[in-house]
Amino acid sequence: MNIYVGNLDFKVNESDLDGIFEEYGTVSSSKIITDKMSGRSKGFGFVTMENDDEAKKAIEELNGATLKSREIVVNEARPKKNNY
Repeated sequence: MNIYVGNLDFKVNESDLDGIFEEYGTVSSSKIITDKMSGRSKGFGFVTMENDDEAKKAIEELNGATLKSREIVVNEARPKKNNY
């Protein structure tokens, strides 16, 4: 399952995401989305977990949790919409 993680502190890195999500199960990958020009974090990212039950538990327990003094938003990632 692909999980959206938002409202991240700009200092949070992929290792931080791996660390908190691995408490709930196996993390396949994690990615912080960065600005192409500056390389700075855009404040959100994605985590992929293979086991849907573990992913759902992580979403349930981490949504609204505090990570580096910010309340994070965690939910199942939705497909990107085209704005045509």
